[in-house]
Amino acid sequence: MRVLVIPDVHLRAWMFDCAEEMLRSGKADRAVCLMDIPDDWEMQLRVDKYEEAYDRAISFAKTFPDTLWCYGNHDVSYPWAKLESGYSPYAEHTVILKLRELEESLPDSSQIAFVQRIDNVLFSHGGLACDFVKKFGEEMFEADIDEVLDVVNKAEHRILWNDMSPLWLRTKYNKWKMFSNLTQVVGHTPVDKVCVKNGTVMTDVFSTHPDGQRKYEPEMMVIDSVTGKYEVFPVNTKAGIKEVLTIAKEMDERYGEVFSKLADWEGTDK
Repeated sequence: MRVLVIPDVHLRAWMFDCAEEMLRSGKADRAVCLMDIPDDWEMQLRVDKYEEAYDRAISFAKTFPDTLWCYGNHDVSYPWAKLESGYSPYAEHTVILKLRELEESLPDSSQIAFVQRIDNVLFSHGGLACDFVKKFGEEMFEADIDEVLDVVNKAEHRILWNDMSPLWLRTKYNKWKMFSNLTQVVGHTPVDKVCVKNGTVMTDVFSTHPDGQRKYEPEMMVIDSVTGKYEVFPVNTKAGIKEVLTIAKEMDERYGEVFSKLADWEGTDK
């Protein structure tokens, strides 16, 4: 099966437009979203953007009901009352309600979890490491993979809110031994292109600098769930650029220079 991976969203509702376009064009059979739907630089007051991002996610979930979802640290920080970086107290109520609405829109509650598996590929926000699985007992290393995932997905909040958990693991910077011999696909840690680090496929290429400028060239990855081989596709970012330009116009004078650069940038994407 060809699986499209939607990496960290961070209020970029237009990413779901890109994903929908790819699915409808036949590039993939289904999608997995690595979430982190809320929060972005300087956006704590823009509750409308939080609502827009979740509404688009919910719409996508209804249009493509077989999509799987992997909670990110920013998603659960609101219902768990954890003051994550970028946390918006103004959007707190909206995020909690909209996240619940997303959960309830899915045909099966198992479609949203911390770690998902499709055939020979594991999907999670940060990655599943051996040291984390060890917290549940050495017998986990002899158990069936789906039994292990069931235990992990039902773990207590205090265990999951941990640097080694699938919410927080940073495989780019630490050479963690990853659990199982299955291919793992993650977001969470920005990379300049879809790549393999520490045996893990990393996909978070939509991150921006605090001033709104893109760090990297955005692209989405489609992975074969049996072989683990993947293909990368550039995405149409016109909608995203237009949104950033609009927000930049509304910002303080300190963004004047940024707006000028983005205007030039928009011209190159046409």
